[in-house]
Amino acid sequence: MLLLTGATGTIGLPLLRRLTASGTPVRCLVRDPRRLGAERVRVQIALGDLGDPTSFRHALRGVETVVHLAATIRDQPNGSIEELAGVATWRLVKAAEKAGVQRFLFFSTLGASTRGPTRLIRAKALAERAVTASSLVHTVFAPSLVYSPGDHFLRILERLSLLPVVPLSGTGHAAFQPIWADDVADCLIAALPGGSRAGEAQRARFELAGPEVLTHEEIVRCALRSFGRRRPIVKLPRALVRRTLNTVELLTGPAAFATWDEAELLDVPLISGRGTADAERLGVNPKPMAAVLGVG
Repeated sequence: MLLLTGATGTIGLPLLRRLTASGTPVRCLVRDPRRLGAERVRVQIALGDLGDPTSFRHALRGVETVVHLAATIRDQPNGSIEELAGVATWRLVKAAEKAGVQRFLFFSTLGASTRGPTRLIRAKALAERAVTASSLVHTVFAPSLVYSPGDHFLRILERLSLLPVVPLSGTGHAAFQPIWADDVADCLIAALPGGSRAGEAQRARFELAGPEVLTHEEIVRCALRSFGRRRPIVKLPRALVRRTLNTVELLTGPAAFATWDEAELLDVPLISGRGTADAERLGVNPKPMAAVLGVG
C-alpha cells in the first residue's frame, strides 16, 4: 500500500492517475475526497490533513511507501506555512517510522535552506532535514518552478490578462527552470519501488529542472501567448505589492486571490547547476514550457 499526500495538487493529480492506471494500491490523505475527481473511486480514502497529526496513524496502517507532496505556500486556518510545510513533515516521518514504513519520498525545493529568503524555503529545509535524518529509506526531490496548464499560478495570470495591463511584482528578473508537473510525476514513478530507477533512488536527492532558463517576466509572457492575449507588463515596486497583498489577505483571509508569501516566491531564483541531468537520470526528458502550453 502506498500513502499519497497532496493528491489533489499540481503534481499529485498526474501522479495519482499514473499510480491507479498501473494498478498500484493507493491511499490518499485528503480533507475533501471530492477534489480527487474520478480517481476517488479507485483509491482508499484517509480523511485528515497535515494540521491533524492524529489522522496519520490511521492513514499509515499497512503502508509500505509514503509519497509526501502536500505542503502549503500560504497560511491556512489549520496552520501556518511553518507548521504545515515543516513541522507536519517531521511528525509524519516519526509516525511513518513507528508504523514500519519502508520508503519515504519527499518533495522539497531547490535552494532549501534554513537561511532562505522566504518562509516556505526555510520550512522545506527543516522538513528535508527531518526526512534525511530519519531511519527511513528516503528519496528527496528538489524542483524548480513546477507548473501545469490550469494550475493556480496560471489561473491567476489568466485572470490578470483580462486587465488592460498585467502587473508584475519587482523586476521580474528572477530566473527559473520551469518543469511540467507530468514530467515530475514520471520522475516520481521511476523512483518508486518497482520503478525503473528504484535502486539508485534510495537515499538520493534529485534536482528537477526543465530544459530552459526563463525569468519571471519571460514566464508571464509565455503564459500570455498561451492565452492568446497581448498585454503590456507593468512592473510594480515590491513594497507596494507586499502592502497590497497583505491588506487583501487581512480582509479576505484564505479566500485571497494571492498572498505576499506566494508572490515573494517568484522573486527567488530556482536554478539547478545540474540542469536536466537528474530528470534524465530518472529516464525523463523534460519538455520546454512553450511546448507544453501550446505556443512552442
